Amino acid sequence: MTDFFHFDTLTWPEVAALRRDLPLVLPLGAGYSLDSLAEALGAPERIALLPAFPYGWRGSGLEVAETLLAAYISNLLDSLRDDGFSQVYVLTPQGVNLGLGAAQIRQPHPGADLRAGRFDLPGDAEREKVVLLPIGHTEQHAYHLPLSVDTICIEAVAQGAAQAAPLRAVCLPVMPYGVSTHRSSFAGTLNAGGRAFEDFWLDVVRVLVTRGFERFYLLSGHGGNCSFLVNVVKYAGERWRRIFCATAWLYLSGPEGAAALQRYRTSPIGGMGHACELETSLMLHLRPELVHMERVVDDVDFISTPSYYMDWVEGGALAANPPWDDDSIAGAYGAGSHATAEKGRLWLEAAIAEKVQHVAEIHEQHTRREARRQAGYGLWGRPE
Repeated sequence: MTDFFHFDTLTWPEVAALRRDLPLVLPLGAGYSLDSLAEALGAPERIALLPAFPYGWRGSGLEVAETLLAAYISNLLDSLRDDGFSQVYVLTPQGVNLGLGAAQIRQPHPGADLRAGRFDLPGDAEREKVVLLPIGHTEQHAYHLPLSVDTICIEAVAQGAAQAAPLRAVCLPVMPYGVSTHRSSFAGTLNAGGRAFEDFWLDVVRVLVTRGFERFYLLSGHGGNCSFLVNVVKYAGERWRRIFCATAWLYLSGPEGAAALQRYRTSPIGGMGHACELETSLMLHLRPELVHMERVVDDVDFISTPSYYMDWVEGGALAANPPWDDDSIAGAYGAGSHATAEKGRLWLEAAIAEKVQHVAEIHEQHTRREARRQAGYGLWGRPE
């Protein structure tokens, strides 16, 4: 009998140790027959399941252009091939054609069950709410944390904000794949590619705009997504002039959030960046069974200058992207040894509060701007 296991629960050294002929499968949605999947692959001894891609295909409830979905998925599969894996597949419902040849496995899906549980797209009655779009990633997080850190953390923040402000916000399922330009440094890190990422998320906004939604907040749990999301919101604001679409640098990056970091942290500047005091604390609070504190290595030897240094809210006037290999041995930026579950609880509460405040501001921005438009402010008052 085939043993199925979840790829994103591994650490990067565990991924590096996997056999390169091990089948890796990325499913579109959930609920497929694992027995049928094993049979399609010749009943191998083991199969690694990657996180399910939550939406984007025909029948998912939120369909983007198939060419854009295909580019996103293709880049993710190529990341695995770049790591040396020879059997890499995407599992799709029948009727979906991504043009990926033998890398695509089509199987019957259980219809409405694909939308069960956390798969819950907003309905027409929720058009006045801010649509929260959490985007995580599947990438290495040092010796002691799994690949799923960014996804787990931003899902908790976004869902927490939606639950705290149910009349003002609605949350889409978390996307577990983003952009990692440092993909080759450590095993297990995927990369959707910057251009494909931007095109996909702009089309997601398009689909929701056509359904009558006007307020959007793209939340990232992964720093590598952030510059590309800025481009998405800029494109969206130009294309659909009556919406308000926003993003932010991760979480705990505003004045009150940054103050909460300072209030409880015990590491100095450089102790928070990646697989660090903050992310390790959040994981100890949210998913302690996935944390291996006995493996922590504090990576704090970042080459810092006054205008370029590493911390959670990246500092200095310079923006750059040097190889991770220059500054990190274990695949961390920061001091994970300082983490505690209690800090994680406090920081999660602060992150949720920050996002609830952002939701309120997005509502205020859209409402006040629309009032100006209706009143004919500036060029809005010119004759058609």
